[in-house]
Amino acid sequence: MRIGILTGGGDCPGLDPMIRGLVLTGVKTYGYEFLGFLDGWKGPVENLTMPLDVDSVRGRYDVGGTMLGSSRTNPLKDPALIDKIKANLKANKIDVLVASGGDDTLGVATKLSEMGIKTIGVPKTIDNDLSATDYTFGFDTAVAIATEAIDRLHTTARSHHRTLVLEVMGRHSGWIALYSGIAGGADYIMLPEKDTDPKELCASVQREYGEGRKNYAIVVVSEGAKLIQMEELTVQDESQDAFGHVKLGGIGKQVSKLIEKETGFETRDVLLGHIQRGGSPTAKDRILSTRYGVFTAHMIHKSQFGYMPALRGNNIMAVPLSEATYENKVVGPEWFPVLDVLKA
Repeated sequence: MRIGILTGGGDCPGLDPMIRGLVLTGVKTYGYEFLGFLDGWKGPVENLTMPLDVDSVRGRYDVGGTMLGSSRTNPLKDPALIDKIKANLKANKIDVLVASGGDDTLGVATKLSEMGIKTIGVPKTIDNDLSATDYTFGFDTAVAIATEAIDRLHTTARSHHRTLVLEVMGRHSGWIALYSGIAGGADYIMLPEKDTDPKELCASVQREYGEGRKNYAIVVVSEGAKLIQMEELTVQDESQDAFGHVKLGGIGKQVSKLIEKETGFETRDVLLGHIQRGGSPTAKDRILSTRYGVFTAHMIHKSQFGYMPALRGNNIMAVPLSEATYENKVVGPEWFPVLDVLKA
């Protein structure tokens, strides 16, 4: 059997360990052959490929990014592109296509599966917003990087008695802001799931400058967060990508200006940006992504097409792709009392 693999969407720590686990298991256990499609869905559309074998994945357990490259190509925008994918899969004698990505990439995989193409998805996103799995690989690394950034910001904020606002990724789901903010001892955390009252935010900052307090404050803001009076999200660029998304960013700067104006305390904003999804994956992400890859090889052997591996507790199981893409997994209201306690 001949298997095609592609990685779509934003790069993510753990992609190469996943590919390594899939190829090693597929070759050694089942005798499968593998072919990599380059640059996401652009690969099978334009027939951009590279060979994948045991030698090519050797030592890829600690490497960030993706050896196959990525893009935000959306073949569902034009039926002719689907025809090209079908033709190139046939020309390369591909029996099964494995697509690793977030909701956009897996959404395409779901549609292709419904069209009769044997497809398996592998969940990855630093946002951890796929509804069918407890965790996606890449999330733990992003949280670790954001937490380290907060730890470092504490030292500067403490030295200069400043308020520092850190903006992290998270369009619809605030998991990175939530986890890193709690782990890093932030004084206030802004999430997309709950609009922030400017008066409450500034009062929380003000308290940290009171008698006996630390005389500085740390605020963590998810890029998709909003203040109560805001009608729309803050965007860097109104142009849309192939999946209809605008480029978010700038809420941190807006919050920083608000705090300085209302409190009088010197306030600076920091945009963590691509740093949080780059570099070597954490041990947890290396293990999880490898388990996903190994499990995917077994899914192929069992003909579990139209499915993806998902972590439930400490077990990995096959779930329908449609479960991962029908809605975003968001921070639930059960977390809000925790945040209220931490900012008191």
